[in-house]
Amino acid sequence: MNNKIQLTPDIISKLDNLSLKARMIVEGFIVGLHKSPFHGFSVEFSEHRAYGYGDEIKHIDWKLFGKTDRFYIKQFEEETNLRSYLLLDQSKSMDYSSSNLSKLDYAQLLSASLAYLMIKQQDAVSLTLFDDKIIDYIPPRSKTSHLKFLLSQMNKIKSGKDTNISPVLHQTAEMIKQKGLIILISDLFDNPEEIIEGLKHFRYKGHEVIVFHVLDKQELNLDFNQNTRFKDSETGEEIITQPWHIKQDYQKSIHKFSEYFKHQLRIHHIDYVVLKTNENLDIALSEYLIKRNRIM
Repeated sequence: MNNKIQLTPDIISKLDNLSLKARMIVEGFIVGLHKSPFHGFSVEFSEHRAYGYGDEIKHIDWKLFGKTDRFYIKQFEEETNLRSYLLLDQSKSMDYSSSNLSKLDYAQLLSASLAYLMIKQQDAVSLTLFDDKIIDYIPPRSKTSHLKFLLSQMNKIKSGKDTNISPVLHQTAEMIKQKGLIILISDLFDNPEEIIEGLKHFRYKGHEVIVFHVLDKQELNLDFNQNTRFKDSETGEEIITQPWHIKQDYQKSIHKFSEYFKHQLRIHHIDYVVLKTNENLDIALSEYLIKRNRIM
């Protein structure tokens, strides 16, 4: 009998330390790679590489040579494989939760796990936090100390003001000077056409893009069985209704909303992934590795 506990996002979120959460998620994911179709992906956790012709002797790690009797070169930031830019939506609507884990909690876990995985592969990582404007921008770096700083900033995340995604996308596209992988993590509760235009701006600048569309399962299903008060977290508007009367029409609308993004983003070669907050983060990490493997 298998008594192994499934490390769901809800269970992991109960831990206090964000670094520990990220490490558990990523290490569990890496173990799972060996049992999945993704086992061919290379996930390097070394900060060294073998000495090769043309390398400068001054960069040899002599301590490691003493232990291994082989020459290794210390990896430096300019040798990074890929620059990734995490754009994390922390607007009011991201604070919604039908369980113990809000969309913002889930997005925080996802961002931390991606940053952990990226830096362990010597990829440089940037973080942009936003609501109706950019709250914080941390330029890309690939050192372990940078991961600690990123996680410390993520740990302070709280839901902010209303959503206004498009101007943030355009501003960030102009601000970033080096091509890389843009990863938007948001519930996308804003004008879809304007969001698409903002994401197209990144493609025009030569970036690759992934959109992780984070939603609570109730936002997809509207599975309530009693009179319910619904409140718009950003406008404060409220209605009381019997959800079963509007459930079918609502589900059609949210499906149309998601399909619009899926279709439009496919046209512009942007990856689009819907993530429910009750789903394991393996889905997102796999999508990231697929994308990384495709562009490297």
